[in-house]
This record gives sequence, structure tokens and C-alpha cells, in this order.
Amino acid sequence: MSDIFTSLSTYGYLILFLYSFGGGFFALVAAGILSYAGKMDITISITVAFIANFIGDSVLFYIARYNKALVMPYIKKHRRKLALSSIMMKRYGDKIIFIQKFIYGIKTLIPITIGLTRYDFKKFTIYNLISALIWALLFGIGSYKSGKYLLGMAVFLKDHLWITPILLFVLLGGLWYYLEKATKKR
Repeated sequence: MSDIFTSLSTYGYLILFLYSFGGGFFALVAAGILSYAGKMDITISITVAFIANFIGDSVLFYIARYNKALVMPYIKKHRRKLALSSIMMKRYGDKIIFIQKFIYGIKTLIPITIGLTRYDFKKFTIYNLISALIWALLFGIGSYKSGKYLLGMAVFLKDHLWITPILLFVLLGGLWYYLEKATKKR
């Protein structure tokens, strides 16, 4: 974890942009913590993450809409997740553009799924812009305000390395269980 913080303070905003382009929030949380520690600027971090996240989802939508042949090999590997994305789109409608920013495992598939439909590009852009801003503000400010606690937790985990694999196992196992249950044939 300390390697991530060292890399972020050295290459900071570039790593944050590239990682947020793919929809990840760990780099934004790390940037918030580094901003709390005085190594980065929180306003710039939130702005960079917001712009990258907005562009990333827009690119996925655009590729799915106008270059389906490029997307099809990826979709074949994730048919069940794609089906879950379609069900979520039908169930939640426009709200799914906001919700998908916070659900790991399908956050890249939702813009692709929406791009494969006849959903209006302008409408997607507006919802994506608003949801990317909310996402960046929520995780950026939240991690900045929780900086003292999160830094303390990082120090604790560094001192007790045996806990980290257990936490990762529980987190990834829970995520796997959720995705298996949500995409299971009925």
C-alpha cells in the first residue's frame, strides 16, 4: 500500500487520470489521502478524476454504439454480467448511469450495454457528466476528510501484515459471491 502512495505522490495526477479513466476509485481515494497529507491538491485530484471518469464512460458508450465489432469479443466473455447490466438498466432506467459508478464488476459493462441500445447519446452524456461529478466529489472529499483515519489504518495494516490477505480474501470473496449470485441461471 505504501508503494501505491509513493507512486501517486511521484506521478500523482497522471496515474489518477489513467486509473479513473477505467472507472476505478482506489486512486482517487489514495489521492484524497495524499491531499490530506499535503502531497497532492484535493481540488486538482477531484477535477482530474472527474474528467477521466466522464471521458472513460463516454468512450465506452461511443465504441459500443459505433464500433460493435470491437466490443463483441469482450462481451462474449461476460455474457452473464451483460445480462445483469441489461436487467439493471430495465429496472432502474436512467438512474443506472449513476448507480454503475459504485458497483465494481459491472461499471464498465453498463456504458457498453447502454451504447448497444438506442439510448440517446446527449441524454447519456448529461447523466454521465452529473454522475461522474458526484462520484469524484463523494470519493475525493470523503477520502480527504477521512485522511487521518485511513492513514492510521494503513499504518496498522503495515504493522500487522497478516491481516491484509485476510481482508482481501473476504472482500474479493464477497464480490465474487455477489456476482455469482446475481448472474446465476434461474
